[in-house]
Amino acid sequence: MAVSRAHASWSGKLGDGSGEVSAQSRAFENLPLTWAARTERQSPERTSPEELIAAAHAGCYSMALAHALDQAGSPPERLEVDSAVHFTPQEGGGMGISRIELNVRATVPGLSPERFAELAAEGEKGCPVSNALRGGVGIDLHASLA
Repeated sequence: MAVSRAHASWSGKLGDGSGEVSAQSRAFENLPLTWAARTERQSPERTSPEELIAAAHAGCYSMALAHALDQAGSPPERLEVDSAVHFTPQEGGGMGISRIELNVRATVPGLSPERFAELAAEGEKGCPVSNALRGGVGIDLHASLA
């Protein structure tokens, strides 16, 4: 069993506070987080939870689709996956993820567009991040005061 870990810290109030997030793997360390990065996409060199979800989803889906294509006997030469996570005001107040778009461009020799569409859907169903985002995973919360 593999367990992936990350750490985040935050100081201050939501609107004017800031934080950072790091991955245990050190693939990224101390990436700045701000509320502005979540709500105003003109926030260079800062990330947001939604951007990190988009990156995780694009990466996961590319692997799941590559597997689905390979299992069908049509391994891809190249897959390009873009994920867009929409963070919008919610009815009744607050903000939330309203939808996620996955866009894929693929080079798969000898595969018909119809079969590719079937396998693309199969890959999405086999993507663990897609499944978690659809509510297929429990969250265990452990909270304590310092």
